[in-house]
Formats: sequence, structure tokens, C-alpha cells
Amino acid sequence: MRIKTIATWLFLGLGQLSAQSQYLEGLVFHNGEPLAFAQIFCTDLKLSTESNGEGKFRLGPIPVGLHTISVSLVGYATQFIVVEVERDLPTSILNFDLKSDNVVEEVVVTGTKTFQRKNNSPILVNLLSRQSMDNVQACNVAEGLKFQPGLRVETDCQTCNYTQLRMNGLAGGYSQILINGRPVFSPLTGLYGLEQLPSSMLERIEVVRGGASSTNGPGAIGGTVNIITRLSQKTSAEVAYTFNHINVQTADHVLNGNFTRVNKTKNIGISALLNWRHRQFYDHNRDSFSELPQLKNTSVGITSFWLPGRGQKLELNGMYLNEYRLGGDMSDVLPHLRLQAEERRHGVAMANLDYQLNSSDGNSSFITYLAYQHTKRYHYTGIFPDDAAAIESHLSLPPYGQSVVWTANGGMQYNRKFKRFLNGINTLTWGLDFTSEKVDDSIQAYQYKVDQHTSDLGVFFQSDWQISPRFTLLSGLRWDRHNLLQKTIFSPRISALFKFKPLTQLRINLGTGFRPPQAFDTDLHIAFAGGGVSRVSLAPGLLAEKSQSANFSFSHDHAEDHFIAGFTLETFYTQLYHAFYLHPLGNDGRGEVFEKRNGSGALVYGLNGELRANFDQKVQIETGFTIQRSVFKEAVRYVEKVPPMRQFVRTPNAYGFAVVSLFPSKKVSINCSYLYTGPMMLPHFAGAPEQTQDVIVKSKSFHELGFRINFTKGLSKHTISSFYLGCKNIFNAYQSDFDSGKNRDSNYIYGPSQPRTFYTGIKISIE
Repeated sequence: MRIKTIATWLFLGLGQLSAQSQYLEGLVFHNGEPLAFAQIFCTDLKLSTESNGEGKFRLGPIPVGLHTISVSLVGYATQFIVVEVERDLPTSILNFDLKSDNVVEEVVVTGTKTFQRKNNSPILVNLLSRQSMDNVQACNVAEGLKFQPGLRVETDCQTCNYTQLRMNGLAGGYSQILINGRPVFSPLTGLYGLEQLPSSMLERIEVVRGGASSTNGPGAIGGTVNIITRLSQKTSAEVAYTFNHINVQTADHVLNGNFTRVNKTKNIGISALLNWRHRQFYDHNRDSFSELPQLKNTSVGITSFWLPGRGQKLELNGMYLNEYRLGGDMSDVLPHLRLQAEERRHGVAMANLDYQLNSSDGNSSFITYLAYQHTKRYHYTGIFPDDAAAIESHLSLPPYGQSVVWTANGGMQYNRKFKRFLNGINTLTWGLDFTSEKVDDSIQAYQYKVDQHTSDLGVFFQSDWQISPRFTLLSGLRWDRHNLLQKTIFSPRISALFKFKPLTQLRINLGTGFRPPQAFDTDLHIAFAGGGVSRVSLAPGLLAEKSQSANFSFSHDHAEDHFIAGFTLETFYTQLYHAFYLHPLGNDGRGEVFEKRNGSGALVYGLNGELRANFDQKVQIETGFTIQRSVFKEAVRYVEKVPPMRQFVRTPNAYGFAVVSLFPSKKVSINCSYLYTGPMMLPHFAGAPEQTQDVIVKSKSFHELGFRINFTKGLSKHTISSFYLGCKNIFNAYQSDFDSGKNRDSNYIYGPSQPRTFYTGIKISIE
């Protein structure tokens, strides 16, 4: 949980400051070590600056009078100081010694593409830290995002186990996933990328539900997830190993490391990140076909920063993900000789370069960036046939395929703060963003090919206007020129923040959005159904899908000396026009064929709730729940010979989570977690021995309980060891009616991602 601790107000007489040039200078540090990238705010003037590699800052000019200064940095308690600025002295020294804290009000950037304290953002932003992911033993992004309000990560294939993120009742293609703020998460990466990104390589994840920000482009209808990679500010090293035992059957090994070097002047730093994972097959129903595929994953990354001068920052980040994934028949033969199999060999390279220049007075900033992602995939998806002629054809041309996908993104942004804008303070943002993407995916044996090139040029304008200390209006407009659309799309968006008290806020967000008529992640997946392979094609003349959405949220937190608690209630409403759906075309001899078409429209609406509390930093509670409904305006047909229905499939009307953390001592922590997944409707196609006809079924609900115990011991002054153990899904709540055999419907999978899993591990940190 990341909410503000009780601030200590200090009143300082700083002497006589000059009326012409009043500046505050000082140092931000922790335990004698300088802290870079700390955000220093003059809250009433909305004036800000950032500490450099030596922890030094200069803020101003500040007019005569009383002003509130705050200092924020992720992982540290926010400090507030009230300063009385008078005359005659040009500068004054002001130092901040920040304290580590598990309960802080963090600085966020995702909502508006400008640094803001979370409680001052007109757009509701939720944060998931690396420590929070450790508390629930989340090995990757997919496992961590399950513990966020309004979010649900589902597994969509019994054979290969690809995942998709659902936000506020909308499927994966409606959510924009960013890496360090850049949209380089391609449709193909969306199939497996959330599971390929290890949590040990991340600093935090920022989540925005809804499409209220004009700085976000296509794909942000349901919301935005910004995955921020790890970047340490001091020389350190960390190594960890975890052993998972899945339902007393399958071993899963995870090894990760982080090595950081920062120079003496603290203006250059580089981190090397490593993650290695090896998991064997898991067969739940003992039919010699896997429910969890074999995984061999090696990920390496480099993050670096350079502060070449005052107000300048250059960041270069790179990552390479190499994964081998094999599911289906567990025989020890080549994939095309197995009765049924999916094999994937991925090589994913990502990189981004960002440069930021801040003016000396902190009122202006210029940002320019480049990002690139390249994925190469060799894959096999096939069923070994039964008759002699088909076997001969299969062996002469087995259905191996190759995918090549690249995404390039570049742009610039200029921010200008006006401190006297109609009696308020306004930060205006202009920018442009260009994204180009190429998808080439083919399987010769199936005469299957996706050759898609898309590009989008976005120009955006945003006004972040603090009309008064209690009221902020965020408004903006985005123009998008997409190569698959004949006309430019205009997307106006507006948000308002009412602060009844510093810790009591009401937010209103209104926005529009669109999705172009292209193939998204789930459309690129070839599944097993009806005794063959199912595929998706795009209907001729497919129109863009458009949306109008509204979000209303109310947040309140109450703080006392040894206790802080709060809640957030959010209602969401999204109306889709020309909504996409998959229409069954029948069986073409190779399997089921579906066509993506436009429906008449759809409605998605509901309620998100969050509860949070911390008792004297001994007990911490976080919970979130969602009640929602997703329906088409007119019924659509999912399965032939089954009546059409309005309800979205694979979309439960209720889901939620809870995490309780106990800290009985500085050396021991205990975490208990809970996940709830409500019933949902989903198609089930015939082919397996258990299923003789195509139907729509309703699943049961699931309750997952887990715990984690962590023991910490100092080995020396600079070395700390941690030993942890725990269990996920204690009562083994897992799907019990999987199809069996080679003709199973691999899309008939729902509920928890894995059965009962015991784990233990050790981590050693050196600073």
C-alpha cells in the first residue's frame, strides 16, 4: 500500500531573502547517502525541481511569503516543511533527511506524463511495487497484476498457457501496456510477454484504469499499465533463488540477480539484471498431456542513467527475453511427432532511450525519446492425424511457422508551467508520438499468414490547471492518424479533481477512444478446437471500434499517530460502438474458423472498491473487489447451433483480492493473500472424449489462499540474507473438468493459473 504517512510540519525562519531572486538550495539524503531523482515541490506554486546525482537541488525563484515545500521519492516517507520567505538573502540552505517507510505517498508519472504526487493527480493511479510483488511471491508481471483493483489476469490456452490482462471488464486488446512509458508491447508480445517479464527486473508498475489521459494513444480504452524497469541509485548487488513444487509433481526453478554500479559523483549509474527459469511439464488430469507447459526462460537487461549537467538526464534501457515453451503431448519426441503439441521459441529484444532537459527555474521541461522492440518466434502448432494419407501429408510438411514482429516508437514532449494563469497554476503539455509496427506470422502447412503493417501518428495537447488548492481540471485533445483509417480520429478527454481535504478526493474522468481494425494479441493465437486448429481472420470492411467512457472515484484516508486507513470507490461506464466479436464460420477441415466482425455495440459498467490500512507498521491490509457487467446491445453468436447471447464470454461479473501483511519484528514478515474469481460463461467445443457437442457453459467460482513467511538476518554491515517459504493456492482450487487427449478444446480453461504450489527460497543483498 502506498499512501501518505503523517507529515511533521516544521516552521523555519530563513532570514531576510532578496525580493529579486529568492532561491532554496540544499541536499536530499538518507543515512548520510545522497539521493538522486527526489522530487522537490513548492505545493502552493506548483513549482518543482529534482535532485541531481549528488542529492543537490535548487528551487526558485520563490516570492516573499509562506510556502509549503515537500520532498518525495519512491520508497521514502514524504517530508513537508513550511518556509517563510522574506527579503535580502539571495539563497538559503535547506536539507532533507528522508526516512524509509513501507507506507508512503509516491510520485507517479503515468496519468499525465508529468511527475506528480499521487494525491494531486487528477487521474487515479495505482502502484504495485517490487516489494508488493515479493509479498505475494509474484515471479512475473502476470502474477503481480492479479493483486490490483479492477484487474484480472486470465490463462487462455490449456496447451501453451498464454495470458491476457482484463481491466474493468474489457479484454486484453483494450489495455495499453507500456515499457518505461513507451508502447512497444506488440500484439505478439501480448500473448506471452506478461509472463516473460520477471518481477525482479522491475522497479514498480503504475496502473491507470480508464482512458482519461490525452497523452495515451490507441489501445488505452480499458486503461494503461506502465511497467518501469529497475534502476538503483547506489552500488549494490542482489542474488535470489526460488524453488517451486507444483502439486507434488513438477519442479520450477527461478534464479535472478541484480548488479548495480554508481560512480562517486552519483551522476552515472548502470544496472545489470538477470533472470533464469526452468519449469517441467505439469499434467493435472493424468492423461499424458500437459496443463502447464515446459518453460525455459532466460532474461537479461541493462538499465543506465547519466546526469550530464544541471537539469539534464539521459536514460538508456535494454532487455532481451529468450524463452522456450512446449505444451501438449509429453512424449520425448520431436513436436510434429507428438499426438498434439504447441512449441514456441521466442527471442524478444526491447530498448528505449530518453533525454530530459529541465529549465533552471523548474517551469519548463523538454523530453524526447526513442523505443524499439523486435520479436522473432519459431513455432509449431499441430495434431498428429489418424489416417495414412493425412499422416503422409503431415510428415512431408509439418505445420512449423515463423513470426517476425517489430515495433518502433519515437516522439517528443514539452511542458510549460504558468504560475499566474487566471488566478491559478497551469501546466501545459504539447507533444507528438509516432508508432510503427510490422507483424509477419505464417504457417505454410495451414496456408495461414498475417502480414500487417500499422502506423499511428498522434499529436496531443493537455492542460493541467490547478484552479485553486482544492480543484484541478485536466483537459486535453489527441489527434491520431492511423494508416488503416481514412480519417483522423479526434479524442477529447477531461478529468477533474476535487480535494475536500488533503486526503479526501473526488475524481471525475470522461474520455473517448478507438481501436483500429487490426489483429490484436488473441487473434494471433492458433488454438486446438473441434479436433483441429482454430484460427481467426478479419472480416472485409472491418470498421474501427470507438468508445465513450466515464469514471467517478472517491478516495478518503484517515491518519493518526499509530494508524492510517482509507478506501476508494470507483464507478466505471464504457460504451463501445462497432464492438468487435468473433463469429463462428464452421469447420474447414483443419479446425474451427472464426471471423472478427463488428457488432452493434456494447456496454461495460461496474464498481471497483479498495480498502487499505496500516497499524503502526505492524499490520498492513490491502483489498480490492470488482462488481461489473459486460454485454452487447444485440445478441451475438459464439457457437454454431447455440442461441446468440448478449453477455461477454470469459468475463466474470465479480472478482477481487486481499493481502494481509504482518511484521512481528524487523527480522520476520508474514504475508497472507486471497484471490476470488466469480463464475463466467465460456464456449466449449466438442472433440474430446468428455465433450460430444458444442455448448456454452457456466463455470464455478474459485477461492485461492496463499501465505509467505520471510526471515531476514544481517550477515555483515553491508550484507543481508533473507530466507522465505510459502504456499500458493493452499486448498488446490483448480479447474477439475479439463478435456483430455489430443482432440481437446484448449481454449476451455478458466480459473486459477496453477494448482497448489509450495515454494522456498533465499536472497542475499549487498550494499
